[in-house]
Amino acid sequence: MSEPFNTWQSRLEALRSNKIFEGVVIAIIVVSALVIGAKTYEETSRFEQWLLYLDVGVTVFFLVEILIRMAAERDLRSFFKRGWNVFDFVIVTASLIPMDDSEMVLLARLLRIFRVLRLVSMIPELQMLLVALVKSIPRMGYVALLMFIIFYIYAAFGSFLFAEVDEFLWGNIATAMLTLFRIATFEDWTDVMYATQEVYAWSWIYYLTFIFLTAFIFLNMMIGIVLDVMQKESDKQALENGEGDTAELHNMHDDIRRLQTQLDRMEASLSASNTHEPPKGIDK
Repeated sequence: MSEPFNTWQSRLEALRSNKIFEGVVIAIIVVSALVIGAKTYEETSRFEQWLLYLDVGVTVFFLVEILIRMAAERDLRSFFKRGWNVFDFVIVTASLIPMDDSEMVLLARLLRIFRVLRLVSMIPELQMLLVALVKSIPRMGYVALLMFIIFYIYAAFGSFLFAEVDEFLWGNIATAMLTLFRIATFEDWTDVMYATQEVYAWSWIYYLTFIFLTAFIFLNMMIGIVLDVMQKESDKQALENGEGDTAELHNMHDDIRRLQTQLDRMEASLSASNTHEPPKGIDK
């Protein structure tokens, strides 16, 4: 590559990594979200033309910003190897759909809503949270399956016992599961309990055991899974950045392995020299 091209690429790379530039991009993303929200109010109809100009300006800024990031890469393919870059590219490209076309205006507005998600790609801490949430889903699926089993069992008992008390809430197993979901979210669950207690005084045991299982045990299990994955992602990020206790422990392990390798080589060389050394008292 020519020297002027490398100079411009270095400048663009410095601009992309500049904290002020990143702050401006985050501010424009927030402005874009505010513009989208402002269009939902009827009072802003008189400023519709100005909001349209502002939306066009935001779209042009995002286009220039993504082009700067692409031009700052030594190899364009390396830009698309990172998932967040692909996400930003798709969002920016989708935002180029014009708003003046009556058939595409709804799609254009819906796609512009997703520009708010670019905050995730700009802030590493949000990336870690989102990655941790996605990685937690498979493990939370087993907890959700167990919760469904508990819901089903309690719904079956509830429909058998309390259907005559309130047909609307306990008439069948489906409505009983909806009622249990209401109880699990603490939405006026005491009114449901008091209604059944008028017929079955012991029914409080049914509600308290269900709440204990769902609101305390299963909810804490979900939180524990997310926290565990977040801790692993945090350690992984600290290791990649070479920061924190995790990185120090990793470096210590590497040093210990290198020392162990050197000791093994020294022992091997000493063993080899002792094997070829002639017995004492015998002249060479």
